[in-house]
Amino acid sequence: MKLKAFSFTALALIALSAGATDLLEVWQAASSHDPEVAIAQAARQAGAARREQSAALWRPMLQLEGGVGAMNARSETAGANFSAPGLGQSNGVGFNTSINHGSSSNLGLSARQPLFNRERSAQSRQLEIAAEAAELEWQSSHQALMLHTAQRYFDVLLAQRRVELLQQQSQAVDKALVEAKDRFALGDAPITDTHEASARAQALRAQWLGAQSELQIAQTALADATGLALPQLQPLAVQPGLESDPLAPLPHWQALALSQNPLLRMQIANAQAAHEEARKFSAVGGATLDLVAQATQQRLSGSGDFGAASNAQRQQMIGVQWTIPLYTGGYRSARLDEALRLQDKAQAEVERTRQQLSQQTQAAWLGLRTGAARISALAESLKATRSRLDATRLGRQVGDRTTLELLNAENDASASELAWLQARVDVLLSQLRLEALAGQLDESRLAPVNAQLQR
Repeated sequence: MKLKAFSFTALALIALSAGATDLLEVWQAASSHDPEVAIAQAARQAGAARREQSAALWRPMLQLEGGVGAMNARSETAGANFSAPGLGQSNGVGFNTSINHGSSSNLGLSARQPLFNRERSAQSRQLEIAAEAAELEWQSSHQALMLHTAQRYFDVLLAQRRVELLQQQSQAVDKALVEAKDRFALGDAPITDTHEASARAQALRAQWLGAQSELQIAQTALADATGLALPQLQPLAVQPGLESDPLAPLPHWQALALSQNPLLRMQIANAQAAHEEARKFSAVGGATLDLVAQATQQRLSGSGDFGAASNAQRQQMIGVQWTIPLYTGGYRSARLDEALRLQDKAQAEVERTRQQLSQQTQAAWLGLRTGAARISALAESLKATRSRLDATRLGRQVGDRTTLELLNAENDASASELAWLQARVDVLLSQLRLEALAGQLDESRLAPVNAQLQR
């Protein structure tokens, strides 16, 4: 049962190299399928709409109002002065009118063009900043998705290789177990060799089951993100080699990060928006000056206490209108205090992000700089453990090495290869993280990483 399962796994892993999918193809699939892409794209488009909102704040506003209804009206005038041609002049004249349950209608057309409005100016600038922030958020999400896709890709590759190595170890242990049993039967080896080989075989069986589960989980995560059903990935090269691509000095990367990192630029945009919010409630923030034009018409007709009556009014006006708030009960000053404190908070967050970004850039750069040396050391260790394994196999055949020593050599060789592969993956991810921190990560940066996978 175990050998059949191992054989099936081996055939499946061998088939991966035929028509295998590389990192670039996986990213292209993820960029068109992952829900995170749709979320980021929708947020980006929503942010772009804020630019139009900003421009609309300074365009003329045209408004039409109207209404009809039933209305009672009564007016009484006493002590009026009246004069008319041919009638002379009269003092103490009274005029009384009334309409009960009359028919009322009104219609008005107004236009307003802002000329000066500090609050609207700040709001317009905030909308522009929000649009810029949405673009930066999309860039950050795009880079984060690229990193997550690469991580999922490497998770599958490492899990596949781990399953392969466990299979190879299992085959070697099974062979050692058969030899130990045969030698024990001939009296050439102690029973402890059989027990050690059997125990190691069961332990490898448990490790293989765990590795299979990890592989399935990693494959499912990648399939969900890309839409590729159990994608067959190009396997990692398993022969030791050196990645010796030149690395720019740390100040170069830190300068790029402090000027191009999208998250830092978003924080700076938030600080600018907080500054504009404070401008709304400054001393002249509430003053407005508008160009206005109005045309209104009102009608009222019906019957009242003095018979039928009607009233009609028409008005037209064009000019400028200004408003200056004199006292708001302390509301504006309180809002100004709040806005200033939030502005301080936003600026402090910018400084905190700068510090964190500088530290993260240094960590990624150091990891990348020491990565080549670490890979070189692990490659030498891998060569040494493989040579030791070959020597131990030969020594076991001639009786100079025990079964336990052979099993330990097999385990050390597999562990060395996994450590070397993990170091290679760590360096490649550090390279991508460094470029993401500097705001440089895009599809063109994946090509050299994809090429290094086959070295």
